[in-house]
Amino acid sequence: AGIYSLDYDRIADWDGFGETSVRNLREAVEGSRDRPLGRLLFGLRIPHVGTTVADAVAAAFGDLDGLEAASIEDMEAVDGLGPVIAASVHGWLRRPSSRDLLDRLRGAGVNLVAAPVVGADVEPLLADMAVVVTGTLAGYSRDGAKAAIVALGGTSPGSVSVRTTALVAGEGGGSKLARAEELGVPVLDEEAFARLLDTGELPG
Repeated sequence: AGIYSLDYDRIADWDGFGETSVRNLREAVEGSRDRPLGRLLFGLRIPHVGTTVADAVAAAFGDLDGLEAASIEDMEAVDGLGPVIAASVHGWLRRPSSRDLLDRLRGAGVNLVAAPVVGADVEPLLADMAVVVTGTLAGYSRDGAKAAIVALGGTSPGSVSVRTTALVAGEGGGSKLARAEELGVPVLDEEAFARLLDTGELPG
């Protein structure tokens, strides 16, 4: 997780790292935050968890909070998981070192929500949109807001960049709000966010 706290100003002084190289590195690192939960689980190298199992686990529990709250029995009920894999995942999640790593990833704004599974009766209104959530919202938890975005085909990155479609800003938006204003990214309050989820349209 240390990669998300790189000192880019210091890197710019390294031999071979000009302004363009540093910008490309920053964009690559920030982009890695947006990978769905299944990719993250696979990357954690949990014993017996390959890409197929990682995606199945992510889809079954929706987000990291749901996975952490699951019992071994809940995990065994997922297609493709048996007692051995369920025990491996359950045990790994409860190791102090694993909890510390996951807390650091949370703090770094890494995406902890599964990839969208858009049903035939659900229109992907937010396809190709990257909607960042910051601050405290009255009607949504942070993960709940992200899950709503992902469920409609969008992504919810952990940071604001030139590729961000909009920022949903609750109380205490902080540095992400300042960054959005600097880049000219549309900022939505909770009412505008609800309208976006209903229509797929940003305020005019």
